Amino acid sequence: MSVSPEDIAAVSAQLGRTARGIRSVAHRCSCGLPDVVETDPRLPDGTPFPTTYYVTCPRLASAIGTLEAEGMMKEMTDRLGTDEELAKAYQAAHESYLAHRESIEHVEEIAGITAGGMPTRVKCLHVLAGHSLAVGPGVNPLGDEALEALDDWGRRGPCV
Repeated sequence: MSVSPEDIAAVSAQLGRTARGIRSVAHRCSCGLPDVVETDPRLPDGTPFPTTYYVTCPRLASAIGTLEAEGMMKEMTDRLGTDEELAKAYQAAHESYLAHRESIEHVEEIAGITAGGMPTRVKCLHVLAGHSLAVGPGVNPLGDEALEALDDWGRRGPCV
């Protein structure tokens, strides 16, 4: 897969560092810039990297951080323990995430490990929201919920 030099430059500016291991732009913000990238399971320096879908837009990352600070992760984790349908759907999201990453490359050090706490807890809404943006609604129920709680982060135009 190729990623345009313009997209690499935009993501690097968003992150404030050189972007690494980008396979593709997984989602674009309403402003047109990348806001989620798909990354290789192993970074160019050899480091295993379980976060297949990485949120790059600083406005999106900040908005998700606010949801985390407001306690959304704890509330979601609590519901996983009491809502069987939700737990089943979240397990399916975990399996889908793993299957996609394995289709890219098997990396023994992260085999069976997703990101964001899947499948039993919620420890990073950024990962879950990034997953939902990349694959579309209906795959990761908790990522979908996080996105539904956000305003359009691109409404003011490009972040960089």
